[in-house]
Amino acid sequence: MPRVGIVSQARMTSTRLQGKVLRAAGGQPLLAWHVARLRQAGAPVYLAITTNAEDDPLADFAAREGLLFVRGSEADVLARYQQCAAAFDLDVIVRVTSDCPLIAPELIAEGLAAYRAAADPGLYASNAAPRRSYPRGFDYEIFSRQLLEEAFAHATRPGDREHVTPYLHQNRSGQVRFLNLARAADASQYRLTVDTPADFELIRILLEDYGAGALNGEELIALLAAHPELVAINAEVEQKGHD
Repeated sequence: MPRVGIVSQARMTSTRLQGKVLRAAGGQPLLAWHVARLRQAGAPVYLAITTNAEDDPLADFAAREGLLFVRGSEADVLARYQQCAAAFDLDVIVRVTSDCPLIAPELIAEGLAAYRAAADPGLYASNAAPRRSYPRGFDYEIFSRQLLEEAFAHATRPGDREHVTPYLHQNRSGQVRFLNLARAADASQYRLTVDTPADFELIRILLEDYGAGALNGEELIALLAAHPELVAINAEVEQKGHD
């Protein structure tokens, strides 16, 4: 069986909300909610953090949680993923970002099942590219070590290195095949990722007042649909790059 790993990229020096992944809500850091939910997806979880001293708390967190991790370049996040895949001999990589404390593990599990069934190392599978139909905060991408190594070798633009997968989802090689795991009804208008104080406030309220940590993806979407006043909290936030 291919060796699958869920790799989450993390750093403490986010420009719009420094230290966001270790901010506490609902009694524990956002990163703890993120990791606990990822572990329900049925594959080992790894962290890809930077060598910056500011990220030492993330290494400490990983040690406490029993998480394996690698440390690498802040700007070259693609290299961090390649380093993690090599260090832990991963055949299949599930890429997620650590600013998604309410990521839906059942969606990742479904994606992995579909990816395995395809048995195609040239396949790139995602619920967010090339078309988004789930809330921001549920994003995942699945690709083979073969595709990761190809991107690592050939992606030269700074944006390619920072954002990891443009070389793949833009099909620069012309050889990538795609599986877009879409939701039947579009829910991409919702935002459950944390990049700003408004994002954090929404997640805090959801965790502390609505028990969101115990809800699955469809239950979270239904909750937001029923409470437009919650959606309004971060409706004006414009998306920037992750990490």
